[in-house]
Amino acid sequence: MRQLWLRKAYLAVAATAGDPIAAKQLFNDEAAIRRFGVGKNMVAAIRHWALATDVIVESSGGVPEPGPIGNFLFGPQAADPFLERPATAWLVHWFLAGKAARSTTWYWIFNRVSSQTFDRAVVVAGIEQLALQRQSRASGTTLKRDVEVCIRCYLSRQDGREADDAAEPLLADLGLLSEGPAGTFQFRRGAQTTLPDGVFAYALFDFWKRWEEATGGAQGTLSFEAIAHDFGSPGRVFKLDENSVAERLMNLEALTDGKIRWMDTAGVRQISRHESALSDKFLMQLLKKAYGR
Repeated sequence: MRQLWLRKAYLAVAATAGDPIAAKQLFNDEAAIRRFGVGKNMVAAIRHWALATDVIVESSGGVPEPGPIGNFLFGPQAADPFLERPATAWLVHWFLAGKAARSTTWYWIFNRVSSQTFDRAVVVAGIEQLALQRQSRASGTTLKRDVEVCIRCYLSRQDGREADDAAEPLLADLGLLSEGPAGTFQFRRGAQTTLPDGVFAYALFDFWKRWEEATGGAQGTLSFEAIAHDFGSPGRVFKLDENSVAERLMNLEALTDGKIRWMDTAGVRQISRHESALSDKFLMQLLKKAYGR
């Protein structure tokens, strides 16, 4: 994922607002290569990343439209038009590894890989097994390439290529992965000091909404263990240690104007919420706070 691809996708889609025919051909017509200034495969990649991060969305007819995250980052009151803020990189990481609508490999690596150190072969084998369980066809070569793309999104480039190709991946500054000996990789767990509380809170409530959808009912409380350790949870996706998760949860009452409360009674640690705390409007308010708005 190149630094400005999400911006390019949003601006191109926004420019076709009101013209569904032009919008539908945006990434497919012969002019797409010239429009985005990249090759045909990269045009497809730009579309993929933009859809995966809700920078753009598609209607039921396949017409791309500006998405809520795209409007927030690049719209009239752009929060980060050139993707220079650490908050944006963390937000993109959440969409890929936490929400994971189009990025199974990202979800698998940051949630299902439980060891501190891993190698590509272990990840590929796990995703191959998942594909078999879902009766989904995926070649080993394709999976290996996808795993490689995911890992390289989080590592600084050190191969000495020309300036354009050597552009740092958007997610490299997060420091979530490091490369070890013999082709192994390590997670970097800890406080993640560049992660704003507003992005953590946004991810928490996004996770909570999906938790309720999966369990089939509203839940006014959520346990510390779920927040810190469950698959798809902020603690797991952001690689936070338990103390850091607890500290951030304690800060939520002030951040959310009392809509969230931290409770630690008789050894039971959990948070409770006001019923309005999972609305889309409230989630965007949390994001604004992450950007000082």
